[in-house]
Amino acid sequence: MNQNTNKTVLILGANSDVAKQCIKQYVEKGFAVIAASRNTTSLDDFIHSNNLGSSKVSVLYFDAANFDSHQKFYSDLPMKPHIVVYAAGFLVNNQKALTDFKGAKQMMEVNYMGGVSILSIIAMDKGNKNLERIIGLSSLSGVRGRKSNFVYGSTKAAFTQFLAGLRQELASRKIIVNALVIGYIRTKINEGLELNESLIMEPDYVAKYIVNAGNSFTIVPNFKWQIIYHILRLLPESLAAKLP
Repeated sequence: MNQNTNKTVLILGANSDVAKQCIKQYVEKGFAVIAASRNTTSLDDFIHSNNLGSSKVSVLYFDAANFDSHQKFYSDLPMKPHIVVYAAGFLVNNQKALTDFKGAKQMMEVNYMGGVSILSIIAMDKGNKNLERIIGLSSLSGVRGRKSNFVYGSTKAAFTQFLAGLRQELASRKIIVNALVIGYIRTKINEGLELNESLIMEPDYVAKYIVNAGNSFTIVPNFKWQIIYHILRLLPESLAAKLP
């Protein structure tokens, strides 16, 4: 019998390309999956086209930016989760974010504030004895401020720091918190951007790192991105300022 048969994964922002691959891989490992997103129609279509079945995956409506709805969403869950993945994300061009605060605000709400809101509710429910792990999807953009994407990067930097503190908060309860620090992925959010093809990862590749997350806090998929991650962290400011 699969040891994960009676365990549940809650994926928030489940309509992203990476999250959809996580659904498939968690189901393959025997987990029941609660897939939550604003776009439930797209999720239903994905589940049907991949023959995942309603007995393995349930779809719920979740709006990361509607903070007032988060407590009820969590309270109404059919099963309290063993694993939670926060995959909600939003991106607008940096120049647009600087000239139109609406886009910047939406990035803050989805990428950071929504995660703080719902993950705090989940983490502070000490009555949920199931909870084993919380995984947040962050970005290399949050490692160092860069001219091309520092508004988006700032939301990811904040989210990573929140996850780091949450990991310490939950350590005494033996709950693991991971931050997936991710580079370029071939996904909807990156369509139209000029990216280095040799550095682009496929969604199913990244999903494997999420589904098989270990004990380390920072998980950087792909050795090329691991090298870039360490360079970004150590780069002197005079050189970091020359990055695009």
